Amino acid sequence: MNRPLLLAFTALLSLETFSQIITDRPDQTESSSTIPVNSLQLETGFVWESIEQGEEKVFAGPSVLLRYSINRIVELRAFNQYENHFINTGNHKIHGLSDLELGLKLQLVKKDSCQTEVALLSHAVIPTALAQLSNQNLGNITKLCVSHSITSWFGLGYNFGYTYLDKMHGFNYSLAFGFSVSEKIGAYIEPYGSYLEGGTYESNFDGGVTYLLKKNIQLDVSYGFGINQNMNYFSLGLSWNFASVF
Repeated sequence: MNRPLLLAFTALLSLETFSQIITDRPDQTESSSTIPVNSLQLETGFVWESIEQGEEKVFAGPSVLLRYSINRIVELRAFNQYENHFINTGNHKIHGLSDLELGLKLQLVKKDSCQTEVALLSHAVIPTALAQLSNQNLGNITKLCVSHSITSWFGLGYNFGYTYLDKMHGFNYSLAFGFSVSEKIGAYIEPYGSYLEGGTYESNFDGGVTYLLKKNIQLDVSYGFGINQNMNYFSLGLSWNFASVF
């Protein structure tokens, strides 16, 4: 991703081993699993981001990612969030809802006897936001999501994808190392970045912790920073699964 403004459509660990809820937040690596059949899941959060040593400050939230799994293979998804941008140059302020994203996740590989999962995720970005916040044309975000369960307490998840937006397009990657601290606490560290049009390369790093408040409610906190750019962010979130809603 170019900058972590859309953190609400990212996963924590990509593996059921580390949580009773399969979430796509708070890290950049989307989960390789669909949620349980006929369940509806809400994932929401807030992000505080500083870019170029405070020249631009962004508060994004609440974000809303809705996930509904119609069967073991297909999961339907919708995402939007409220954004507030403050640019020091000229004290310029922009705020409003972001472009609407509609998409799906397809489970390609998931077997009880296999420690590897694979899924394909794709979102259409629809220009519904104000001109200053909008892509202004139809866009697409597509990722191949893979995970490996290495041990009972450690797993590896990674994504390779392509983002096409009017203002930014290129390849992106993420690699999440997930750890089970206890039955309720999980943690991760993760390098991620993008190769953008024109030869620009952005490299970042983040980490975070999740806490299973109840069997269907999970809290998360994360922090990230740029390696070759002046950027840092802090995020808080909540995921809630409503089982068998239909």
